[in-house]
Amino acid sequence: MSGALDLPIAFRVGTRTVASLRRQLVRVAVSLEDALDGSLPSLPALPAGADGYSLLSVPMAAVAGLDTRALIVAERQRYRRWYADLTLGWGAYHAALSGNLRSTLKRKGKKIAAEDGGTLDVRRYRTPEELAAFHALARPLAAGTYQEKLLGMGLPGNAAWVEAMLRAAAADRARGWLLCIGGRAVAYLYCPVERGTVVYEFVGHDERFDALSPGTVLMAEALKDLMDEGRHARFDFTEGEGQHKRQFATGHVEACDLFLLRPTITNRAAMAALTGFDRAVAWGKAIHRRSTRT
Repeated sequence: MSGALDLPIAFRVGTRTVASLRRQLVRVAVSLEDALDGSLPSLPALPAGADGYSLLSVPMAAVAGLDTRALIVAERQRYRRWYADLTLGWGAYHAALSGNLRSTLKRKGKKIAAEDGGTLDVRRYRTPEELAAFHALARPLAAGTYQEKLLGMGLPGNAAWVEAMLRAAAADRARGWLLCIGGRAVAYLYCPVERGTVVYEFVGHDERFDALSPGTVLMAEALKDLMDEGRHARFDFTEGEGQHKRQFATGHVEACDLFLLRPTITNRAAMAALTGFDRAVAWGKAIHRRSTRT
């Protein structure tokens, strides 16, 4: 079944998955450039035996024109796809950040430096040799983060992924950063580079250092490096919301994730269950909000 992946249709409350149904889906992700242009994703032929498509980051402005091919359409989530303009230059970009974020970066940066002899230890990685060293330090850190333990989205450790990372590095299409305290990595960020866009792919930090906000400090350092480098157009924060994305972004695209499924009885039942579950979660959240106001 070439092109189809065994993917979960997750029943989620916030970021927590309480149940999931497995389906064979062809994943189609819309690039930031296409999302900004309002372009529709190109759907490949659906393989025999596949249940349908999982479409990521479809621009809302283009959804009405989507060729659904007589499939069941289910909207999974809506969100703003945030991005940062890397052509602004660090000075102008930093000045445009909120005063609260600038204060946080300064204060937390000083605290982290104070933990490490007065110097902020940020390490940058770009070449294949450098990224191999990055992976050796970042992978043990990633294994203990909530991104991996709860979401299954930590930096991969398998040989095939590492080889792909090194090939990307050889073509100057990968960047990595570590924030260290006492020589030990406490936050990491890995980003592939696609057609002038730096993609926010794998990130995590040691939760024992939460009070120091190491991920936020590292994010600012990475953006400064990329703006100083002057080779890229945008930083793509990809699908989903998040306070840190809003804080660092300079713009956004209204987007959604969709399932397009074959109209089988099983798939209809799955979508009906998911819709009912999402409505119940939304109702529960609304009741909670009202109760907290009284």
